[in-house]
Amino acid sequence: MKNLSRREFGTKAFIGAGFAFLGAAFRLVAQAKPPLRLIRSLPMPGFEGCDFDHFESDVKGNRLFLAAEDHKTVEVFNLRTGEHLRSISGFEQPHAIVYLPESNQLIVTVGGAGFGMCKLVNGNTYEIIDTMKLPPGADNAVFDPSTQYCYVESRSSELGADHNLLNIIDTRTFKLIGEITLPGKVAQAMEIRHSDKKLFINLATTNEVGVVDLQTRQVVARWPVPEASVQDALALDETNHRVFVACRKPPRFIAFNTDTGSVVANLPCVGVNDDMFYDAVHKRIYVTGDRTTSVFQQQDPDHYEHIAEVPTGFQGKTGLFVPELNRLYVELSGAAKPDEKLALMIFEARH
Repeated sequence: MKNLSRREFGTKAFIGAGFAFLGAAFRLVAQAKPPLRLIRSLPMPGFEGCDFDHFESDVKGNRLFLAAEDHKTVEVFNLRTGEHLRSISGFEQPHAIVYLPESNQLIVTVGGAGFGMCKLVNGNTYEIIDTMKLPPGADNAVFDPSTQYCYVESRSSELGADHNLLNIIDTRTFKLIGEITLPGKVAQAMEIRHSDKKLFINLATTNEVGVVDLQTRQVVARWPVPEASVQDALALDETNHRVFVACRKPPRFIAFNTDTGSVVANLPCVGVNDDMFYDAVHKRIYVTGDRTTSVFQQQDPDHYEHIAEVPTGFQGKTGLFVPELNRLYVELSGAAKPDEKLALMIFEARH
């Protein structure tokens, strides 16, 4: 998702609430060992003023991919060292990246006002080998390895339609095989519960969390998000039957019971958030946003404690947690402040 404008970002209400929250959070960090340790911070020269969208990883191939939305490229890094390896060009406005390990290919969603598509990239040569046209605004994506289906969210092609779509792509053939209609004009982050093929998705326009049965291709539940809106980020704790969302207005961390749809936690979090992740080993949730990453400790499925705000940088909203390496990656963005120094930050999760 795009950055807030300077005007939106600088409203008195946001600053007042944000500073009060962050001040208390920074005191908390000073009192205890932070749950995230910065391993390295690597400058990103040449990307000044650029906005980034989402990461993806190839753990076996030791690669980290980043959609450089305003730069119109996909950037490739060494997953362990953070060394920049190369740029892949040819993307009008890239958003989400899905790595396909069986074929060593990438699916990159590309979308904006009036256009949408997915591009298939060869993981050896980094050449774009195929393009699939989709409805406008193709954005978020999630992959189901059991079916080899990729689900891509987009707007509707119908003018003035009050719904959006989940486009279903069979990655074995790179063919569009169906679509699922979602309420509202825009949806955001999503995760799949593999035990029963349910997909949880932020229905941003209607201010709800939607539950989609992937077998019947129907929306089977809609849970209102209380006291907040602009929910961009979502994470899933499948074992404990919990789904988490992060909102921007006001910045809130909200946990739902996936059996009942009831809210079990509602706490302040970092603003301008765009990604969040559940760390099953440490039983924590990380929310990446402006200047800090919020860390919540899961005491049990119904109780959560805000334990730290880990300093990052200006609009460090793009993140990825790689559990195999016990690392959180954060990319700083500069679209709303072109003179800001950009960097790729790598953190280690610790007890």
